[in-house]
Amino acid sequence: MSVRQADQLPFETVGGGKDTQRQVLIGSEQSPHFAMRRFVMQPGGGMPRHTNTVEHEQYVLRGRATIGIGDEEFQVKGDDVVYIPAGVPHWYRAEGDEPFEFLCMVPNLPDEIEVLE
Repeated sequence: MSVRQADQLPFETVGGGKDTQRQVLIGSEQSPHFAMRRFVMQPGGGMPRHTNTVEHEQYVLRGRATIGIGDEEFQVKGDDVVYIPAGVPHWYRAEGDEPFEFLCMVPNLPDEIEVLE
């Protein structure tokens, strides 16, 4: 199917995350090359420092967060674009009083996640 309503797709709690949910918008069933996911982190929520074996391309929809990528920290907000190379440690912390929400595109390849904290 080429068009789906996002509000009809389920959210799931992200294991290892704090107050974080993920919604698969386009998965391997619809696209052979890339998946598109939406993440929503409640204020104060986030993800611990970890690595993935696939790269991440992200577009921030709303809210603010601090994101650690490698040894650097970045303050991000709506309309920012984030690239995280495969294998690079990264983490997220939602800031402010509204949810932090972003789209995350990844290749449809095997992904191993290693939590580093």
